Amino acid sequence: MVLLKSLVSLCILAAVAFAVPRQEKRVHHQADLSDHAHDDAHGYQYDHEAFLGKEEAKTFDQLTPEESKDRLAKIVDRIDTDKDGYVTHAELHYWIKHRQRRYIEENVNKHWKDYDKNQDDRIAWEEYKNTTYGYYLDEEFDDVEDKATYKAMLTRDERRFKTADRDRDGIATREEFTAFLHPEEFDYMKDVVVQETVEDIDKNDDGKISLAEYIGDMYTPESGENEPEWVQTERKHFSEIRDSNKDGYLDASEVAHWVLPGEVDHADNEAKHLIHETDTNKSLSVHRKCASWKLDNIILLVRTDFLHFLSCLIR
Repeated sequence: MVLLKSLVSLCILAAVAFAVPRQEKRVHHQADLSDHAHDDAHGYQYDHEAFLGKEEAKTFDQLTPEESKDRLAKIVDRIDTDKDGYVTHAELHYWIKHRQRRYIEENVNKHWKDYDKNQDDRIAWEEYKNTTYGYYLDEEFDDVEDKATYKAMLTRDERRFKTADRDRDGIATREEFTAFLHPEEFDYMKDVVVQETVEDIDKNDDGKISLAEYIGDMYTPESGENEPEWVQTERKHFSEIRDSNKDGYLDASEVAHWVLPGEVDHADNEAKHLIHETDTNKSLSVHRKCASWKLDNIILLVRTDFLHFLSCLIR
């Protein structure tokens, strides 16, 4: 089984990963579209990676012009979901968002076969529970040193699974299982993310987070050690920023603003940018046909002038 020992290892790794203050890890940010700055004056590598995905962009650097032409033409066909011959802002936004989430999909795919034991392309709660906790369920966790912790993990997993299971049939589709594994990516799962964060930090079980609990989650002082400056900064952040109602605690709403900050939709901005740069007649969509002479220079265009190539391909 994909065993409880794996979960134990994860817990240990989380506990010893002290190089980065834990409060930074609790904040869920969107995945970056590119490792490069978005500066068209100095090249189009940002657009290149945002459109193709980081790993796919690296692959394209190794392709011949003909291979690149064929691959990119197929990509544009996939973007044009309604097959009307035009790529709209909505279609491009969906595509870039899809590339942004690809690392999540790859993670789900990697684990899918471990849990889908009957290979029906769905994962029932019982399949997940038995695969993860099976042996210990029979013994009621008697063989586990920290019995209470693992019972709590099972309870948490079940609650999260049921929340992800939108049709309440006890069986997760691939999309629902993705929400189970990566709840921070789904609006309807955000209450679960907040609840689990509060439970992790709230040591006295009063349903809210005090300053002492907030600091204790990220820093344990050594004997005789002066408190680091970053901890003092976090104390100020707690009282001046995070505790918005100034009652000395973080409630669920304040925790949500902390760990799930509202962010700019970079995929939407990039889609608008690409449409603006390639839509010469300002119709807010671009035709996907392309002049053949442009495609002969595809590698040069992709590497040095990506937007010009893209405008050719999807016009």
